[in-house]
Amino acid sequence: MTEIIQKIVDVIRSNSSFLLTTHEGPDGDAVGSSLALASFLRCIGKDVTVHYRDPVPDLYVFLPGTDTVVRHIPDRHFDVSFVLDIGERKRAGNEFCDFARVTTTVNLDHHLSCTNFADFNLIDPQAAATGLLVYRVATAYGYTFDRETALCIYVATITDTGSFRYSNANREAFSVAGEMIECGVNAWDVAEKLYENQPRKRLELLAKCLPTLEVFKDGLAASVAVSSEMYAASGADAELTDGFVNYPRSIRGVEVAIFFRQLEPLKWKVGFRSKGKVNVATFSAAFGGGGHHNAAGCTLDGSLEQVKAAIYNIVEASL
Repeated sequence: MTEIIQKIVDVIRSNSSFLLTTHEGPDGDAVGSSLALASFLRCIGKDVTVHYRDPVPDLYVFLPGTDTVVRHIPDRHFDVSFVLDIGERKRAGNEFCDFARVTTTVNLDHHLSCTNFADFNLIDPQAAATGLLVYRVATAYGYTFDRETALCIYVATITDTGSFRYSNANREAFSVAGEMIECGVNAWDVAEKLYENQPRKRLELLAKCLPTLEVFKDGLAASVAVSSEMYAASGADAELTDGFVNYPRSIRGVEVAIFFRQLEPLKWKVGFRSKGKVNVATFSAAFGGGGHHNAAGCTLDGSLEQVKAAIYNIVEASL
């Protein structure tokens, strides 16, 4: 691990222009890790462009650098592209995957299913967040963390560990979070922005989602769903469903929680969460998806009833 980090540090030292990207529908780790890397690179004098296929979620616009994120890649050459928290390259979107004007690619990720698709691959499933891989690279470079970079790494860490509630909240996660607080991050201010600042329409959507609760397999599994009709009735969008899967997971005795989110009339995004005993990445992999032991997802075609039947069958067989 130390050797690949040093190689990435050498790549940073010897190049000047960088293109950064992450997965579609970016979450806290995706946004935090990419903006942390961008902040670090800019502070050491590099030319940096950050590209997201989808808009920055409103929840994370308080992070420094969100106003510089572009939806379309400039028509120019870049020395290096960094792909962060991606799981699989195609999740960056067609525009990035088809972009060829890059000399070297670097992959930073902590998904179990991630492949070595780049020239340099730093993949560590034991890392609680991709933001912590950015921390390791910047530290190896000799970087002194400023508040802006620290804030991005802190948000990446706190969101991907569920505020340090998930089983991936290891010693590194706590240690780095503490160090980032020493760099000027205000933990309460971050918590307030992330968890005490939700729009009313999110709760209105949640009120429509919770009645879909289904508990099965003798209470070991549970699910909820959000349909297009619910979006229309509440005025909310998919961005505001973040965390909905935690409601069925919070039920006593439930080991696997499932969230069905409608994408199109006959297409559903399925999110899995585990309390630790069950590796839900195996469920998503069976349907061409990916993820971690405790958090994974995939996309299925069909009606909600058809998708539920397919998902329930594989979950019940495993449990």
